Amino acid sequence: MKERPSFPARLDTTLAKNRPHPSGTVMPLAPRGQAGPLTGAAKTVAPKSGVSSVPVPQGLGMDSLAVRQRMVQKLAGQGVTDPLVLSAMGSIERHRFVDSGLVNQAYEDTSLPIGLGQTISKPGVVSRMIELLRNGATGPMGRVLEIGTGCGYQAAVLSRVATEVYSIERLKGLHDKARDNLRPLRLPNVHLLFGDGMAGYPKGGPYAGIISAAGGDALPQAWIDQLAVGGRLVAPVVHAGGQALLVVDKTAQGLRQSILEAVHFVPLKSGVA
Repeated sequence: MKERPSFPARLDTTLAKNRPHPSGTVMPLAPRGQAGPLTGAAKTVAPKSGVSSVPVPQGLGMDSLAVRQRMVQKLAGQGVTDPLVLSAMGSIERHRFVDSGLVNQAYEDTSLPIGLGQTISKPGVVSRMIELLRNGATGPMGRVLEIGTGCGYQAAVLSRVATEVYSIERLKGLHDKARDNLRPLRLPNVHLLFGDGMAGYPKGGPYAGIISAAGGDALPQAWIDQLAVGGRLVAPVVHAGGQALLVVDKTAQGLRQSILEAVHFVPLKSGVA
């Protein structure tokens, strides 16, 4: 596997309802709490004599904080409650990760094409999977391995909720696109890797969390081996003729697995291209 040099930066498909898949056995997940405050705040114009302060929204159009806040409110309405996840979703500008012709759809809860037959996942899917990955953590979790960098959006969100993120992409064109998308954000805790995601990245492990944006018939053993004891893995897997989210907890006594809701991701493949 070839590791691309990281740059001096802090690098920051169909979702069913947020309930267990009826055919799966589900363990208790993170308790649902109250959503925390959204990141960012309106600027205030200095008052003139006799005139009250007037809040002025930050940015215009897609850059507006209000646009992202509306998306976050929808995510909270879907059942996402982790304050750090909601804050991260509100702080990362999703429109900067999609093609210019699709920016008007950037904050809709929909997947969008990013080239090479791949897509950027729905905000609802991204937030749901990251909340599952964090498993009720109150602060940033430890090192995370992301399988399938894509355009870099989820890696950016993960950078807000984890101390360090290793993200691996098998398609060179997407690896380069993610690098270009993330460079302006200057996220030093994100490391982009070009290589076979099925092999993981043992040099960065063990990982507190592993998250995959592609689904296969079974989990690669390398992922299990690189997951720390006490860590959690969230990935789509083939299930009941489709795909479903699989949550795996690695404990000192062994693995605990739960099948959750139906999803739709691109297939997991080996090798690089």
